[in-house]
Amino acid sequence: MISIKKIGAIGRTYRHLNRYQRIIRILFKYGFSDLVEGLRIDQYLETGLKMINRKPREEIEKRSRPERFRMALEELGPTFIKLGQILSTRPDLILPEYLDELIELQDNVPPFSFTEVKEIFLAETGKKPNELFEEFDEQPMAAASIGQVHRGRLQDGNEVVIKVQRPNIENIIAVDLEILAHLASLMEQYLEELQGHRPAAVVDEFARSLSLEIDYTVELTNIQRFARQFSDNENIYVPIVYSDFSTERILTMEYIDGIKTSKVDTLRSQGFDLQLIAERGANLVMEQVFVHGFFHGDPHPGNIFILPDNIICFLDYGMMGRISRKDRDDFTDLMLSIVTKNDRKITDGVLGITTQFGEVDHDALSRDLVDLLDRYLYLPLKDLQAGKILQELLDLVQRHNLSLKPNFYLMIKALSSIEGVGLMLDPNLELIKLAEPYIKKVKTERLRPHRLTEKIGETSGEYLKLIQEIPEEARGILRQLRAGKMKLGFEHSGLESLSKALDRVSNRIAFAIVLAAQIIGSSLIILSDIPPKWNGIPVIGLAGFLVAGVMGFWLLVAIIRHGKM
Repeated sequence: MISIKKIGAIGRTYRHLNRYQRIIRILFKYGFSDLVEGLRIDQYLETGLKMINRKPREEIEKRSRPERFRMALEELGPTFIKLGQILSTRPDLILPEYLDELIELQDNVPPFSFTEVKEIFLAETGKKPNELFEEFDEQPMAAASIGQVHRGRLQDGNEVVIKVQRPNIENIIAVDLEILAHLASLMEQYLEELQGHRPAAVVDEFARSLSLEIDYTVELTNIQRFARQFSDNENIYVPIVYSDFSTERILTMEYIDGIKTSKVDTLRSQGFDLQLIAERGANLVMEQVFVHGFFHGDPHPGNIFILPDNIICFLDYGMMGRISRKDRDDFTDLMLSIVTKNDRKITDGVLGITTQFGEVDHDALSRDLVDLLDRYLYLPLKDLQAGKILQELLDLVQRHNLSLKPNFYLMIKALSSIEGVGLMLDPNLELIKLAEPYIKKVKTERLRPHRLTEKIGETSGEYLKLIQEIPEEARGILRQLRAGKMKLGFEHSGLESLSKALDRVSNRIAFAIVLAAQIIGSSLIILSDIPPKWNGIPVIGLAGFLVAGVMGFWLLVAIIRHGKM
């Protein structure tokens, strides 16, 4: 797991400062000087900023800001490209126009040399590629920011593809993640509009996701799990992975000779049933989501191959989504309320799959959800698009200070992506109609005896554990009380106005008592006929009466000012 440290905790080493300055140069190049200045990065980098050209070239200025953002990420390299891909699944963090650009992110990087490939093989396996494989093509089929792919042949004659990770990529990513963590902390400090989105938490989650993606053994186990859950389904083919020829930086899997779903004309000309393929693909993704809770997170046309007999094969298992049984049940409740057009339960369904990060007006939320439902209530089922409805739902919950749980964003992206692929193959595809039996199946599954028994068993176990823990917890509290390590404190709320009123009353009473004493004391002095005198009256007594008069007038003004006699 790649660790993230604050930029100040690593001594501002040369590699960090050099990379930091390159990032800033690229931000300036693409017209994001306002972001650099807003984050006040110059106080962290004493040198270099003055030498950087802050004005973008004219041809870059002509492009839209979202397009320049995408271009900047591409030039910044693998970490930022992967960040853009993650952000493309989070419409709660990115504006729609940026989402459209991030979907177009590409890894425009040259391949690395075969000499470096051999060094990686020697470090990982102790052998060179030609010692492990009967054939190994020195020229890669494709190159990306994380690794590149070579064709090969095993000793038993099976054709394979070998994914090899780029040299030193983990160190490059570690530096970038540390810098991103620092930038995220600056965003929380200086950009108020981003504080509610918790940029630091987003970077932490991104680091965890990226750490899994650059470990090829994780992708290997993903493929094996995916194959097991579809072992009885003849409509899907999962590539074979060869664990004996795979490590953390090398992944060997079966070569798939198929046709990408994006090549619609080729599929049609070769006699494939496009309508059947669209329906099968949609059913497979919904089975992944609703039945297994483990799904392909990026089913775009380039990751789906079609094999003979209209069999579907998914590729690239680096980005996989997971959704718990409880979350599946909550999402099913929401989808069932949409499918059955139950406006009363749709609010409960939305609250079940979201977390609250501000004050929520439940009545306003319910009204907006009913309005959303009314827009689709009278449309024919064939005109309903799940992706569009879900996107509008995302926009709606954000307006009401709600946020979907992170795993739901990837799931919605997967459903929207497969609907887009399906509509490309068959414009009459009705994803919501296909989803209905899966939703009802999940609903019915809850009422099966084994699920009820399991639920009762889980609840009973939790209560039993709680009962067992109570005596020990009670003894712990008593021990702390006996040792004087625990104190009980009470805090009253809503009594501030009463406290102020009591203070004001007590002050006036004390003031009145002092005033009365002043008058009585002055009277006694006058009656005692104590010199010095003025016109036969003791001066001290007269002074006392004068002070008492001023005090009385002051008290009267204070009472009148507060409107209370």
